[in-house]
Amino acid sequence: MSVTSGTLSSVTSHGIAISLFSGAGGLDLGVEAAGYEVRAAVEHNADAVATMEKNFSHLQSEVIQRDILEVPTKELLGAAGLKGRERPDLLVGGPPCTPFSKSGFWLEYKRKGLDPGASLLQSYTRILREGKPRAFVLENVYALTFNNKASRPAYERLLKEIDEAGYACESKVLNAADFGVPQARPRLFLIGVPKGKKVPQHPDPTHGGKWERRATGTTEQPHVTTSQALEGLMAEPEPGEVVAGKYGHLLPDIPPGENYLHYTEERGHQNPEFKWRSKYWSFLLKLDPNRPAPTIQAQPGPYIGPFHWENRRLRVPELKRLFTFPDEFEFVGKRTSVQAQVGNCVPPLLAEKVVGSVAAQVD
Repeated sequence: MSVTSGTLSSVTSHGIAISLFSGAGGLDLGVEAAGYEVRAAVEHNADAVATMEKNFSHLQSEVIQRDILEVPTKELLGAAGLKGRERPDLLVGGPPCTPFSKSGFWLEYKRKGLDPGASLLQSYTRILREGKPRAFVLENVYALTFNNKASRPAYERLLKEIDEAGYACESKVLNAADFGVPQARPRLFLIGVPKGKKVPQHPDPTHGGKWERRATGTTEQPHVTTSQALEGLMAEPEPGEVVAGKYGHLLPDIPPGENYLHYTEERGHQNPEFKWRSKYWSFLLKLDPNRPAPTIQAQPGPYIGPFHWENRRLRVPELKRLFTFPDEFEFVGKRTSVQAQVGNCVPPLLAEKVVGSVAAQVD
């Protein structure tokens, strides 16, 4: 059973899951496809909450729409229908990644990872410690593992708190394209169980191909391409999909899979518009129909791709396909809000593979 089939069919339940930082529910779709039942969820954004409640009508209670810092673990357990000493079978969540940027780490105590408000990771580990789930999955940006002053203290603190909560874990950066998602999207996954239990291993790749000038995944199946993912999709034109303004007229001449570098002297352009490597790589970037999409951002600027090879912005149904959301999944909110909800999510198919691997290995 796969979330890309368009429906979430019933599967044997591995137990109760609690979802933190739920967003629009991309991770939760994968959790349920892997056989768990999401009983309670916490999300602060109003549009994302509305999206969750529109598509997850079976939740034990309403999505808790509050700052997670204000949500006691006991309330979460109660929302999931757990009483007394009962504990969840799975805790999942992907805390927002903004605290791991370089900004804000000029203060010594923040560089050392001692600022309690610098990262929402501590809310996750607090609930892990108090809720005592039988297993957990934590997802985040892979930059969290970078050896720099912004990321390293936060990552080391996270590992220390997981250990102090009584859990052992394995961490690994997974590229979504290596698991059948038509998008090259590297994400960090930590999976763990209480100390003394055998720690589940991450899933093996099911697909493979070239990513950032190197081969990733397996040779058994090639990466799913954007043209394969979008095949047969009828998506109506959307307001604002035309790329206009100062640079919009340049997009049609850029070949699929290329970007603003097409207009540089180094590429042999007769009338160069840009200097070599003067913009972000995603500037005027166009999809290649023969490869997975590059990472799709939550808040792209006006000229930040990937754009469709038809020289326009991607439409919502196309975004859903490139993230492996079912076609019938409904997002709530304005177009910019939908872009943010999709761009911040874990592709459901990747989530299904990770959580399914955990479910198959836990005692």
